Amino acid sequence: MADPRTGSLVEGTDPRLLVEVIEPAGGPDAAALRPVLLLHGFASSSQLNWHDSGWITALTAAGRRVLTVDLPGHGGSAAPQDRDSYRPSRIRADLLQILQDSGVLPLAEGNPASGLDILGYSLGSRLAWEFGATQPELVHRMVLGGPGSGDPLADFDLDAAREAAAGGAPVQDPRTAELLRMAQLVPGNDLAALFRMIEAVKEEPFSPEAAVPAMPLLLVAGERDDLAATAPALAALSGQAELVTLPARTHANAVTSRAFKTAAVEFLAR
Repeated sequence: MADPRTGSLVEGTDPRLLVEVIEPAGGPDAAALRPVLLLHGFASSSQLNWHDSGWITALTAAGRRVLTVDLPGHGGSAAPQDRDSYRPSRIRADLLQILQDSGVLPLAEGNPASGLDILGYSLGSRLAWEFGATQPELVHRMVLGGPGSGDPLADFDLDAAREAAAGGAPVQDPRTAELLRMAQLVPGNDLAALFRMIEAVKEEPFSPEAAVPAMPLLLVAGERDDLAATAPALAALSGQAELVTLPARTHANAVTSRAFKTAAVEFLAR
């Protein structure tokens, strides 16, 4: 059963993020296990990353309660005009408020329902890395899909993308061109909002070595995913990370892999 809602407050403002709570198979009393927070990638949504690719079914079948959040300007969430709403630090604050509203308890030894696990993909992995590093009292384990020690959004050529989106010259930078193509493929995507997020990310670049999560990590990357080519560097920073490579998978399709789901569910069950 799914319970969609919005309306968590941070510093007296409502970010109007779409939050969905999906109970495990058999209902809310089927298992007393900690919930799993799912964080989707840039220009995607919880529907695309998690529902359509089978993740919700896999996790709820394993007895896990699932929380999904559409990031600002994505999916069913609002697309604010102010850049601050898209800052990674603001999103992490919003996530913390959402978890408090959802009744997530601090980790307690011997209580398998305490704390939470996090599964992130692409931009969601970056947000998860930083959230886990700053909230160790809440996060038990994390699975990071399509991760890297760099940040493709930080190098995104905004001027060229805006010109191309307006019908001008094609983007020359291949990574910018691919990210723009992915964003334009999704019906209903608000390019102006996505560009605001990129602006905000550029002002808060990813620095994984500045704060390293202390909990066990599973890093999963497609063999042909150049955006996740630096995943081994993240694993080395952690010191307690496992790294899984998905044969022949790319950044665009690794999230649909059955092997990815199996590895994640098994890892989170430990």
